[in-house]
Amino acid sequence: MPIADLQQAAQKIAGFLSTLNKLGGLRLKYRITAGDGARDPEGLEAREIYVELGGPDVPLLTSHNGELLRALETIAGQMLRLDQRENDLVSFDAANFKALQAQELKLQAETAAEKVRKSGVPYAFPPMNSRERRLLHLAFRSIEGVETASSGEGPARFLAVFPAGKTDMPVTPPMRPRGFGRR
Repeated sequence: MPIADLQQAAQKIAGFLSTLNKLGGLRLKYRITAGDGARDPEGLEAREIYVELGGPDVPLLTSHNGELLRALETIAGQMLRLDQRENDLVSFDAANFKALQAQELKLQAETAAEKVRKSGVPYAFPPMNSRERRLLHLAFRSIEGVETASSGEGPARFLAVFPAGKTDMPVTPPMRPRGFGRR
């Protein structure tokens, strides 16, 4: 369901970012585009509001695989009372992070597809968020000789690549990398 009042939604996001700068001590600039101008030229996101962030604190947003950037999107979606399936209607980006990430995932898809075609053995990507899995699924659509499927639950959900027509083959779930503070 589209956002009913795009201008009001954009103003809410601007107010949130302004408060974040003032009270959070962040130094971020932002440009908010709503409506047709916000559309994703690559067609990867169904966004209706696009927030471009800049300024000295951009590295904070993009570090740790863009966790803070995704968190801001989640908060904005909750502020606008979007259903979880509609979260891609609002998109935040900083320093072209998402486009670069999409390119990297596409290269990883091509490498994995080649490995699966040569070996005939399924390949499992490490667990990733739904946006990244979706980007990979889309990248694999244009690659012949392989098929993909997501498996696992919650934060352990991952994407597996199979030889075409062999998605029933067993696949070994990837090992989760250990995070900071875990022993």
